[in-house]
Amino acid sequence: MKIPDWYTLALLAFAAFRTFRLIAEDDILDRPRAWLLRYRGWDGTGPPPKGYRTKWGEFITCPWCAGFWVSILWWGAWQIWPHGTTVAAVPLAVSALLALVAKNLDE
Repeated sequence: MKIPDWYTLALLAFAAFRTFRLIAEDDILDRPRAWLLRYRGWDGTGPPPKGYRTKWGEFITCPWCAGFWVSILWWGAWQIWPHGTTVAAVPLAVSALLALVAKNLDE
């Protein structure tokens, strides 16, 4: 088992953060997320519709739950293929940093 250096760890952390945001919150994945949760037009007010997967909804949007597993996947991929995983992590890490900076500048 390898331990990443600080640079690789930062890349993996920011890539995991960005991946979690994509899965949990970004509009681009609204349709797959709605399909998985059986969401079908519910606006979030009132009781969930019949068949809505409440536990999956909680899991997907929880940074402690889904974020942990996303991090494990990134770290495991790095253990198997360090160079390829690091290369794949760079655009996601840059995207995460850009979003964090933009959010803080807008406030």
